[in-house]
Amino acid sequence: QVQLVESGGGLVQAGGSLRLSCAASGRSLSSYPMGWFGQAPGKEREFVAAIASSGNTTLYAEAVKGRFTISRDTAKNTVYLQMNSLKFEDTAVYYCAAALSGRLTGPFNTWGQGTQVTVSS
Repeated sequence: QVQLVESGGGLVQAGGSLRLSCAASGRSLSSYPMGWFGQAPGKEREFVAAIASSGNTTLYAEAVKGRFTISRDTAKNTVYLQMNSLKFEDTAVYYCAAALSGRLTGPFNTWGQGTQVTVSS
């Protein structure tokens, strides 16, 4: 069983940057696509970005293209989300997830506990 722990969230001004980390334990992530999802207050959890197990293919939601970058470090068993040019509407709890099915488009069926990102306008 794999456990995922997110970190790196916090309070940042609009236009600022944060880097989220998702560290895994219990199993190597190297075989699985990984994703980041965000859940804003009162809204459904939404897809943000995903990365293939090889790291060679990435997907992004339209709202974050050009601002966010997903990456992975196999040696550290960690996935990252670099968030630049943050906007107020990026405020959400961000979750990382593993697609144990092996498909980049999911389903994502193993989740971390989330990390809060708050962007002040």
